[in-house]
Amino acid sequence: MPSLKYLDLKSVPCPLNVVKIKLALEKLSKNEQLIVELDKGEPEEMVLNNLKDMGCFFTKIKEHETFLKIKILNEK
Repeated sequence: MPSLKYLDLKSVPCPLNVVKIKLALEKLSKNEQLIVELDKGEPEEMVLNNLKDMGCFFTKIKEHETFLKIKILNEK
């Protein structure tokens, strides 16, 4: 079972949230997972587009009115 790391980025502005996710992903071991909560709107778009550009595999776990929770799998 892969271990989980958690990052709460609600109310963290762009592009700081993207930077924080990149730094957290660099610290993950292979097959570790990162759970991230972030605001909807621009932060959601920027982060998800950035993860796609980086070739990361992620899934939306939960969607709330103002934020969403995603799980990112570190396969590198």
